[in-house]
Amino acid sequence: MDDSSIPGVPDVSGGTWRNCRRASTMGASLISREYWGTIYDWVQYHRLHHAQFATDGDPYDYNRGFLYAHVLTRLRKLSPYQEKLKSEIDMSDVVNDPVVIVQSKVYWLLYATIFLLLPLNAPLEYWDDSILSAVFVLGFLRYGIILHASWLVESAVCLWGLKPGEKCPPDSNWVFILTKSFWPQYHYLIPYDYKSGEYGNYDSGCTSAFIRVWAALGLAADLKTVETPTVQKALADAAKSKLPLTSCVDAAVAAQNLHRDHYLRRR
Repeated sequence: MDDSSIPGVPDVSGGTWRNCRRASTMGASLISREYWGTIYDWVQYHRLHHAQFATDGDPYDYNRGFLYAHVLTRLRKLSPYQEKLKSEIDMSDVVNDPVVIVQSKVYWLLYATIFLLLPLNAPLEYWDDSILSAVFVLGFLRYGIILHASWLVESAVCLWGLKPGEKCPPDSNWVFILTKSFWPQYHYLIPYDYKSGEYGNYDSGCTSAFIRVWAALGLAADLKTVETPTVQKALADAAKSKLPLTSCVDAAVAAQNLHRDHYLRRR
C-alpha cells in the first residue's frame, strides 16, 4: 500500500504511518492487540496487494471470487512469482522506523500481553465473570470478528465493488442487503487519499476521523486528498486521450492546487 499502514478496526489501513513516532507507537499497539502479525509483514503484504491489484501477482485477487480472496488465500503460500514481487516492494520507510523494528522483535510478548492477558483480565478482575465465558467471548468471539473484519480489507471489493459492465442495481435480492458501487476501486486507484476506506466509504470512516484528530494534535502531517474536480478532470482526460486512467490521475493530482482556505493548508 502506498503510504498507509496504521492499523485499527474497522478500517485497518490509515494514512501516513511514517509521519510521527507517537502515531507509529499507537499503530504498533493496535496491530499487536488484534494479532495480525508484525507491522512489517502486514504492510509488505498490503503494498503487494495494491501494487498487483486484480492480477496474478495479487495474493487476494478478487477475480477468483470472495471465498478465495477472503479465506483460501490465507491457507496457501505465495507462489514463486508472488514471492519475487513481494521482495521488490519498497519497504525502506518502514525499515527505518525504530517502532516497527522493536515491535517485530518483541511481537510475541506484546501479543501475549495486549491481545490475551489484558483483555481477559478485565472481566475476571472487575466484572466477576467466569474464565470460560471470558475466553469464549473476549478470546474466540472477539478474535473471530476482528479477524474477518481485517480480512475484508482485501476481499470487500468482491461484495461492494462493481465490475466493469456489471448492472447496478442487479436483478437479485442482494440489492436489499448490499449496495454496490465503484468506491472500492477508487481506494485502489488513489490509495494515498486519506479519506478513502476499503469498505467503499469515503470521508466517513473511523480511520479518517482518527487521522484528522492526529493531525490536529500534531501526530500526523502531509495528509493528501483529491478534490472532486481533480477526479473529473482525470476521467475526462483519460476518455479524450485514451491514456491509462492511472497516468491521467497522477497528472491531475500533481497539478491540483487546494484553495487557500482548505483545511489541509491551514497551520
